[in-house]
Amino acid sequence: MSVSTPKITLYRGWLEPGRHVWSPFVIKLEARLRFAGVPYETKAGSVRTAPKGKIPYVEVSQSTVEGGDNETAMTTQLGDSTLIIKSLVEWGVLPDVNDGLDRGKRATDLAIRALLEEKLYFYHTRERWTQNYYSMRDHVLSALPYPLRIVVGNLIYRNIIKTLHGQGTGRYTDDEIRMFRKEIWETVNDLLVSARAGDRAGDRRRPFWILGGDTPRESDATLFGFVVSVLVCTA
Repeated sequence: MSVSTPKITLYRGWLEPGRHVWSPFVIKLEARLRFAGVPYETKAGSVRTAPKGKIPYVEVSQSTVEGGDNETAMTTQLGDSTLIIKSLVEWGVLPDVNDGLDRGKRATDLAIRALLEEKLYFYHTRERWTQNYYSMRDHVLSALPYPLRIVVGNLIYRNIIKTLHGQGTGRYTDDEIRMFRKEIWETVNDLLVSARAGDRAGDRRRPFWILGGDTPRESDATLFGFVVSVLVCTA
């Protein structure tokens, strides 16, 4: 039996080929694929058809040929950027970039990802959907005609406000959120300055990674996603 190389389709929420989208989770997943040189194609997709009800998600298609040249095609949808990466690592499509890390660095890697994905993400979501609502609405719902954009935008806004209040971020003032956000970015910057200082090669043109070493880790892909998301997002 022979198994073909899997075809990966990444659904990013927007088409915009050749450009980064606003979602840090999409950028993170694309970074993992690109770091490993894994080819993929992109489509817009929709949260209505996503397996976890959110962007990004992927479709992995693979065919097997058994005796007698009988070809069987199998397509699997995966949701949630972290679970997608874990599945692709288990299937041997992506390398395990955290392999070889000692327990301390594994814990640090997980803590960095949690700080960004479980803290900073909600602070940025609040900024985008409350302080820059119209920019965010018109970008996210750009495919809809304007009257419908108003209705759907209001529904999304109410749902996000409810989610942020339940999660806790919605209970803080704008100044408090700014303080929290600034503290996280300054802490990340300190980690990067330390990693750069510890780069034994000393070549400031070469890539360096937040945990040191010669190769990127899961935390690097996540951090790349958040940095680029902030740089490209006008909301």
